Amino acid sequence: MSMGRFGFIMHPLSVSEDVGRKYPIARYLPARMIEWGLKRVPPMLVSHITGVVGSDGAQAEGWFVGCPLTPRQFLELDEGYVIGRIIQAGKVAQQAGACIVGLGAFTSVVGDAGISIARGLDIAVTTGNSYTVHTAIEGTLEAARLMGLEPERCAAAVVGCTGSIGRVTSQMLAEVVPHLVLVGRDEARLRAVADQLAGRAQVETSTHTATALLAADIVVSVTSALDTVIEPWFLKPGAVVCDVARPRDVSKRVAKQRPDVLVIEGGVVAVPGNVDFGFDFGFPARTAYACIAETMILALEQRYESYSLGRDIEAAKVREIAALAAKHGFRLAGFRSFEREVTSEHINRTRELAERARKHGIPGG
Repeated sequence: MSMGRFGFIMHPLSVSEDVGRKYPIARYLPARMIEWGLKRVPPMLVSHITGVVGSDGAQAEGWFVGCPLTPRQFLELDEGYVIGRIIQAGKVAQQAGACIVGLGAFTSVVGDAGISIARGLDIAVTTGNSYTVHTAIEGTLEAARLMGLEPERCAAAVVGCTGSIGRVTSQMLAEVVPHLVLVGRDEARLRAVADQLAGRAQVETSTHTATALLAADIVVSVTSALDTVIEPWFLKPGAVVCDVARPRDVSKRVAKQRPDVLVIEGGVVAVPGNVDFGFDFGFPARTAYACIAETMILALEQRYESYSLGRDIEAAKVREIAALAAKHGFRLAGFRSFEREVTSEHINRTRELAERARKHGIPGG
């Protein structure tokens, strides 16, 4: 059986934390100065990934490639320049031996969400968004049940619903919950998404995040914002919030001030085999983001095709990649919140505080 080969492009999410981890002096220099320097650093191989073995014995190896730009640079620099840098990173993966490359974080957002990048490379490209959607929804519904909620009776909200992940997340949630609020900045785009939804849900739209979330039992947030968009006072007691965005959408103040609310990170996946990433990106051993996992799954299948690209992710592809993930032994790896494991004790305590808060009408328990 031949070895599947993949690459995955990553970039620093935080100047102080991510750049500072490799170059400690960066913690003491102005962010703009660090970004000036990053523009002059070419994309590079970060690590060799080994030990990915599917349940059927299929194997894959890969490479992390660094594209040294920050989220702010991805959004502020000339779009053509940024896409060119990502293509350079893809070529580094290609030269290493990759037959498909995944786009991480803001590399999957810029421009036309990977289409132009795929045109600039001789290998397949995926954003990983299809499997990200599946794991986000699977994790959110499971967390809701653990919090004593019945999704079939819940009000849900999707923040950032007009993006590629947000659209299909909204579509699939509308098949489960009876009430769904689509939250974004542009009313016309919100209505366009709402008009495409079919399911059991009554659908509303809102451009006011704070008021829209106050009635939501379940929140999935998938914006591409540079700063947090969800604050402690936006949420009702007992709400379950799945933060798929990187950088995160949920303020750290929620963790500190709202112990009656359960916040989970979207798309944390256990990888089959004895995988060694050769790089510490803050996850427990043998786990990864769903976007990385999708790239691995396609490599194990040796399906070297551009899979999740553009702004319109298909629900059929979400279901297909979920089936392939199960075939190879990928699974949801419990829950994490603000870089920490969410234990059953944590969930039980959050549930108790939520019940107390609802009884006394005091958010925070």
